[in-house]
Amino acid sequence: MSSWPSAKARRVFAALKRIGWRHYRTVGSHKIMKRDGWTDYPFSFHDSEELGPAILAKISKKTGLQPSDL
Repeated sequence: MSSWPSAKARRVFAALKRIGWRHYRTVGSHKIMKRDGWTDYPFSFHDSEELGPAILAKISKKTGLQPSDL
C-alpha cells in the first residue's frame, strides 16, 4: 500500500514551491520547475486535476517531494 494520499495538482505545485522549487517558465501547458542540484521538472497538470498515489510517487522520485510536504 502506498503512503501517498491523493491530492489536487495546485496543492502539489504549492508543496514543490515550499521545498525549494521555483516556476522557471511555461512551455505550452507545462510549467518548467527549477531547483539547484536537480534536473528541471516539467509540471504538466492543471490545477483542478486529482493526482493519485502512483503519479505522486513518480513526481517524488524526480523532485524529492515527500508525503509530509503535502
